[in-house]
Amino acid sequence: MQIKVMAWNILHGGNDIENGLQHVIDIIREVDPDIVLMVETYGSGKQIAENLGYNFHLCAPESTPLDDKSTNLSIFSKYPLGETLTTPYSFYLGGVEVFIRNQKVNVFANWFHYEPWADRPEQLGKSVQELLKWEKTGKKYEMVQNVLPYIKKYVAETDKVPMIIGGDFNTPSHLDWDENTKEFHNGLVVPWNATKVLEELGLKDSYREIHPNPRINPGITWDTKEKMDSHRIDYIFYKGNIRSVKSETYMSFMGEPLAIKGKQFTYPSDHGFIVTTFVLE
Repeated sequence: MQIKVMAWNILHGGNDIENGLQHVIDIIREVDPDIVLMVETYGSGKQIAENLGYNFHLCAPESTPLDDKSTNLSIFSKYPLGETLTTPYSFYLGGVEVFIRNQKVNVFANWFHYEPWADRPEQLGKSVQELLKWEKTGKKYEMVQNVLPYIKKYVAETDKVPMIIGGDFNTPSHLDWDENTKEFHNGLVVPWNATKVLEELGLKDSYREIHPNPRINPGITWDTKEKMDSHRIDYIFYKGNIRSVKSETYMSFMGEPLAIKGKQFTYPSDHGFIVTTFVLE
């Protein structure tokens, strides 16, 4: 049994370019994922779900209108949804049970703040330890610390219920700053905390598991024209009796063409997206 999971920050509900929301819908339709972990939903989720026929879960306090424009995270599923996996931090971590035939999977969408951010951290003139200390100075580290107890809770259940968590982490990965790539990072090998801490809990980076060499498959999901700031910052992690068998990232500049299966789509976001196919064992 295979399931395809897509994680995408659609940028301001897909509304930053003309017909942007329709472009979001067209791209999701072409990718045809079973589950979508969406960031920056901002009121567009209900319309997307209705157009594409998905079950829709908005990560927000109970009784929040499904088209509330202040809401960030949402989850779409072709499969039935179960109980909400609540946290006090629904703006940046929220989940729901998904029932895939007889298997329950705990599915989470997440977003972490970009601060502190540097286009090229290796050029800050800091040592590895100084970079790790710098990483803890912004809102990102605080958010990670806030949600870790909830992530740990569901990780502890993965011997019975698999777990998938994905979205916009706004951080480079420790797996992309290794010995293979240190020549591109001023000789630095940096165990970035925001991704390393999930690995330490036993969660697997689905993309890097399939593509272990970041030199060959960088998996870029963030890039800005006329800048040197290319990074992989959007992820899908997992743990439990499932396994990743295929993972791809897609990237284009906002308003420019994106090719999927030989078709061209106008790209509505500033983030790329990741699509991972899992096998339920």
